[in-house]
Amino acid sequence: MKPPLIPMIAAIIVALASPAFAKGEAARGKKIAEVNCAECHAVGRTGASPNEKSPPFRTLAQRYPLQELEESLGEGIMVGHEGPEMPLFEFEPQEIEDLMAYLKTIQVKKPK
Repeated sequence: MKPPLIPMIAAIIVALASPAFAKGEAARGKKIAEVNCAECHAVGRTGASPNEKSPPFRTLAQRYPLQELEESLGEGIMVGHEGPEMPLFEFEPQEIEDLMAYLKTIQVKKPK
């Protein structure tokens, strides 16, 4: 007797949608942000950036399409702005995916 096909397909879909199969892991991305970026940027859902010229991470999508940030991270992000210059970061592909997963969880909509 063959197992029912629908429950098997449903189980596969649930497994693929689980965090273990996600492209990036937000918890790891949060740690990456805290270690590498929190000296200048507010990396959480609240708070001001230690460097007033550095935007809070929760507002990045208001300024830039996050896909562009992902590309910049992959190429070795370099941003010039007033105040301390942003250091050159070279992240591994998995670190970029994790950081992007985290950033997507904290974005706030632009006030109208």
